[in-house]
Amino acid sequence: MPSKKNKKSVQPLIKTPKHEAFLPLLFLTFLIWMFYRTVFHFPVWFDESIGKLVFFALPVLLYVSISGNSEVFATFSLKKLKPGLLLGLAIGGVFGFVGALVGALSRGGSISLIPYYFADWFWWELFLAVLTGFWETLFFYSFVMVIIDEKFSHLSLLKRIASVALVFLLFHLPNIFARFNPAEALLQILLIFAFAYGQALIFYQRRNAYILVLVQAIWGMVLLIHF
Repeated sequence: MPSKKNKKSVQPLIKTPKHEAFLPLLFLTFLIWMFYRTVFHFPVWFDESIGKLVFFALPVLLYVSISGNSEVFATFSLKKLKPGLLLGLAIGGVFGFVGALVGALSRGGSISLIPYYFADWFWWELFLAVLTGFWETLFFYSFVMVIIDEKFSHLSLLKRIASVALVFLLFHLPNIFARFNPAEALLQILLIFAFAYGQALIFYQRRNAYILVLVQAIWGMVLLIHF
């Protein structure tokens, strides 16, 4: 007759489905965000600070507290700060150069050497751009991409990255349709999807959130200044 110890050892383990709360939480966050962006029209500073803190950071904190997943915040590890900022500055610098060149060509080839950093608005806009980069990197890459990588690891890399870029795009659609006419909106959709896809590729290679924060902040400033 088997002992109690042996009986316990042969009992099957009950496995909890991994990341089962991810898709419901993501879908709920999307619905609430769409409602917020279409019904309320707060100043930009409010959206980029308070709004995204509530709608992007809190769902991540809730999910981490439920799942106990440590990979989300590992992408913001302090040991990744210096290399992340350096690489982000390098990639963002390339974006800045290309943006300035395209902007000059769109103005007939004229290049304006204006010290924007002396302007009163520059540092405030840069602060908002960094905030935007931080909240969106935390939500779309440190959270959404990390969980998609784990939950849907059976999919190809390109499909997982395309899924992240699509989520990024969907959350930005209300702002696109509110600001641009249909022709311009289509261009913005393609641009944002391509940008999110590139960010996801960088994140997959490095798993360093600081790179993406700085790249997005610089890219936002390039668009603001030159376009």
